[in-house]
Amino acid sequence: MLLTSRKRRVCIVIFDEVEVLDFCGPFEVFSVTGGREQLTPFEVCTASEDGQRITARGGLSVNPAYSFENCPRPDVLLVPGGMGTRREMNNPGMLDWLRRNAKGAELILSVCTGALVLAQAGLLNGLSATTHHGALDELRALDPDIAVDSEKRFIDNGRVIVSAGISAGIDMSLHVVARLLGREQALETAQYMEYEWIGKGSQAEAVE
Repeated sequence: MLLTSRKRRVCIVIFDEVEVLDFCGPFEVFSVTGGREQLTPFEVCTASEDGQRITARGGLSVNPAYSFENCPRPDVLLVPGGMGTRREMNNPGMLDWLRRNAKGAELILSVCTGALVLAQAGLLNGLSATTHHGALDELRALDPDIAVDSEKRFIDNGRVIVSAGISAGIDMSLHVVARLLGREQALETAQYMEYEWIGKGSQAEAVE
């Protein structure tokens, strides 16, 4: 049974060349949580810088719900990865928007190379982090004060939670559901999705 809780707004940032599962996996987790109980503890939306259609990895066309200008304040802010992060990590509009919205967010999340964008925005300084296995050295080079861990599937620093590549974002999102609504609800969500989830990441324990 879903624990009673206030509804939280999950805002997923999207951009050209975003990795599809990076944002769709977490979108699915938060969107279906509570569905079999006719409850919606999460309001999930997407936002791009200008609110216009983006082209994700593989040519998938996606229409975001909001632009940075009109996006409601997020309770949970998620930055996915993909090749587009190499552009976005040097985009002042993206970095400024993330810094402003991170101040009031309950949780800040990244999937895959979304960690590079958070690092460039200064949001991982002094924390432990991971990213896609092919971008670990890039993350280390961005900020020597980030403790990069190549072993964990996701890392929970408290307000900031980061995951490794692509499918790891699903594990991280289920972990967030467990933190906010209880482990039983996370397991129910995973069961609905027919996703095998052991609760703390399939490759390693998350930081408590």
